[in-house]
Amino acid sequence: ISSQQCLHYKSVFENALMSSLSQDVTGTPKEAELNDNITIFTRILDGLLDGYDNRLRPGLGEKVTEIKTNIFVTSFGPVSDTEMEYTIDVFFRQSWKDERLCFKGPMEMLALNNLLASNIWTPDTFFLNGKKSIAHNMTTPNKLLRLKDDGTLLYTMRLTISAECPMQLEDFPMDAHACPLKFGSYAYPVSEVVYTWTQGAAKSVVVAEEGSRLNQYHLIGQTAGTEDIYTSRGQYTVMMAHFYLKRKIGYFVIQTYMPCFMTVILSQVSFWLNRESVPARTVFGVTTVLTMTTLSISARNSLPKVAYATAMDWFIAVCYAFVFSRSWAWDGKKAMEAQQPKKKDPLALSKKPNNTCSAGVNYTANLTKDTSISTISNSTAVQLKPSETKAPDPKKTYNSVSKIDKMSRIVFPVLFGTFNLVYWATYLNREPVIKGAV
Repeated sequence: ISSQQCLHYKSVFENALMSSLSQDVTGTPKEAELNDNITIFTRILDGLLDGYDNRLRPGLGEKVTEIKTNIFVTSFGPVSDTEMEYTIDVFFRQSWKDERLCFKGPMEMLALNNLLASNIWTPDTFFLNGKKSIAHNMTTPNKLLRLKDDGTLLYTMRLTISAECPMQLEDFPMDAHACPLKFGSYAYPVSEVVYTWTQGAAKSVVVAEEGSRLNQYHLIGQTAGTEDIYTSRGQYTVMMAHFYLKRKIGYFVIQTYMPCFMTVILSQVSFWLNRESVPARTVFGVTTVLTMTTLSISARNSLPKVAYATAMDWFIAVCYAFVFSRSWAWDGKKAMEAQQPKKKDPLALSKKPNNTCSAGVNYTANLTKDTSISTISNSTAVQLKPSETKAPDPKKTYNSVSKIDKMSRIVFPVLFGTFNLVYWATYLNREPVIKGAV
């Protein structure tokens, strides 16, 4: 359709307007003017669809149809880490020019409802990385259609889109991601339909301030761009918008990092127990190992089953190593003590045969039942009882501390503190690598 045909349509509608004004009307001048406008718009709409074929795109066989688009994000989120997807609520706007819909009337733009959209040609836009999309229909279909007198149309609809968001979780939970939104024509290659941004790539994607509040992420910005893809059916234009997300670490510090830190500190308390407190050391070892096992399992529940280790996995693994090394230090101490030969007390050995001999003299000398002899025997037995009791060993001490415990009290806290300094300085100070960003 050429521009001359558009002018022809305008002249036809202008003649219809003049003929309607020349007719006799009854009522007040305001009522007459209102009736004239309704009649004109009815004739315009009837004339626009007369002979219109919505199966053919505008400019077929003459020029490429240009679709101008922009996006206004009303709500962003939630973001699912396990499914690697996000949900977004947008006003999706498309604008193109169809010279078959040129008209001439008292208004430069007609505000129409969604019923006319089913009778005219509309772009076959689809979302390449969309998993599920919903067009809102309450209370009526949320669609807007505006028609200018030169045939330019503005078509707006409200959509809720669930799209894929590829995530690289090596730096989790200090990670950042770029979630893309890709759309384009489903059937028309670039030789027939091309997509462009309405106000340029920098201003065509806008996020509402109250719509970017996420529980687990910061929405730090968005960008827009285009790319061309090549298939067996030809070359297609794909419009891309990237939303940049930075994860909030506070939840994971409270739920995972602090419990792991406290568990390692608790396991090192056993170094301040004396070597005779075997039950207490056993309780510390079993409790800390089970606690670390529970924390490692719960930390993985909120993540997809990836084949690589995340930053949190490395932290938990090192904490596990510290807890187990405490048990190794205790086992090594017991092994060293077992290898030392036990020294025998010579005083105890010298007392044992004398007591046996004196007892034998008492029982062999008294053969009669004389009372005096019995008294002497009893007194002798009384004097032998103190010699049978063991005297305390002055060399044996209690609440003793081994050399391994003394060294572990210093080595373990220093090593764990050094690890924390290196870990947090490495992950908090470096810029996260965002793959797939524009």
